[in-house]
Amino acid sequence: MPLKKFYPLLFVAAMIVSGCNNNDTADKTVKADSTQPPQQHYKPAFDGQTRVDSIKTQTPYKVERLAEHIGRPWAVAAMPGGELLITDRSGFMQILSADGKLIKKITGFPSVVDSSQGGLLDVALDPDFAKNKTIYWTFAEKYKNGNVTAVGKGQLLPNDTVIKKPTVIFRATPEWNVTLHYGSRLLFDKDGNLFVSTGERYTEGSRILAQDVNACIGKILKITKEGKPAPGNPFINQPNARPEVFSYGHRHPQGMDLDPVTGELWEAEFGPMGGDEILLKLEKIMAGRLLLTVSITAAKKWATAFSKKKGWNNLCIIGTL
Repeated sequence: MPLKKFYPLLFVAAMIVSGCNNNDTADKTVKADSTQPPQQHYKPAFDGQTRVDSIKTQTPYKVERLAEHIGRPWAVAAMPGGELLITDRSGFMQILSADGKLIKKITGFPSVVDSSQGGLLDVALDPDFAKNKTIYWTFAEKYKNGNVTAVGKGQLLPNDTVIKKPTVIFRATPEWNVTLHYGSRLLFDKDGNLFVSTGERYTEGSRILAQDVNACIGKILKITKEGKPAPGNPFINQPNARPEVFSYGHRHPQGMDLDPVTGELWEAEFGPMGGDEILLKLEKIMAGRLLLTVSITAAKKWATAFSKKKGWNNLCIIGTL
């Protein structure tokens, strides 16, 4: 059967990874390692709660190296002619041919906060790109007393090396003076509206706002091409709520895609140590994150400020910061 191509990025090379389903080769369950000490000091609510088995897939894949030394790439979008549009966190984009050769560098984007996890991040082509030549991108933008995840749009004409009419159409406020957890994935739905993921900005003061629907951090947002709330959003008529919010309670959502059959949104969450997740059926849901946790951050610090809540079964929530 034909291989399906997708384009992950490495820091020093762009590669194609191709895979196909093979029904003759069954996936394997890998039993959890019970010999290692637990990462947290809470007693599990039931046996095996913190010892989850994993699945090792047997899907065959092939890796082809396309290009090396392409800078600091963050995202790649396939263009109609087979070229690859690649963002560089320093604040520009590059277009590579289908065989990995540099065609041109694109500049003229708004200034980015190029520090830690910031910079020029995701890129998405307008569904009508063949006609309107419009692209959308996310970036870390200096804003007021901090910085935000911002969404920009502009025109990328065939013979140009400078983006035309760059405009910021949305800012995920409130701003925060930290350069971590921007989220920043973009995805168009079937109606031409744009999903935008935002992180909770990592700090103890900011992460609790993931549960606040009147803030745009720690969310999946849904906006129009002009940056307005998408029609039908779940909180669009609710007082004290941002009408752009589609789902809330997220830590650091960095992957999104639509089920080609059902149209449902799938989202991948950049979790803490041992806490990555894939989430489904997100509309209006509180993703269950960042209110209670007994997990460890990447800095190996306990999130004790959020580990207990009166009236909750505090032992049932493990590893969700």
